[in-house]
Amino acid sequence: MCLLLGATGVGKSLLVKRLQKLSSQDGKGDLGDPPPTRPTVGTDLTDLMAPRKITIRELGGCMGPIWPSYYGNCRSLLFVVDAANPTQLSASCVQLLGLLSAEPLARAAVLVVFNKIDLPCYMTVEEMKSLIRLPDIIACAKQNITVAEVSARTGTGLTGVLRWLQDTHRTSR
Repeated sequence: MCLLLGATGVGKSLLVKRLQKLSSQDGKGDLGDPPPTRPTVGTDLTDLMAPRKITIRELGGCMGPIWPSYYGNCRSLLFVVDAANPTQLSASCVQLLGLLSAEPLARAAVLVVFNKIDLPCYMTVEEMKSLIRLPDIIACAKQNITVAEVSARTGTGLTGVLRWLQDTHRTSR
């Protein structure tokens, strides 16, 4: 199981829809226009075939207070941050720190996904890493943390996310 978490409006639903399409095309081909999305109310389960089945559980951003009840059986965590919303960055940092300190997630691989890099007002990954002190967080975390820059809307960087998922879920645990 892979958990897909992040604040409201960071692009989790579009990200998982694009990953699903990309996995069905073996990581090749045009993704086409972005599909419509609605804010996730509750939880959504999506299966990717990459090549073995990976189930992604997306939890709505407003469900933060009950995220811990979904940590069991979590092998990996996609944590999405809106790279074009600097006012949300500190709240996302607090959420990430809470996730990293949760004992049931101590063995989960973590991919921090900086989304919306296609927008003209996005912060660079270096700016975001500096603002939330990500190198310090990575140095202190129990988990293996990787960082990706993506645009779920255009598809930029999604093959790297899919490859990370494949590598993380390659063997049984």
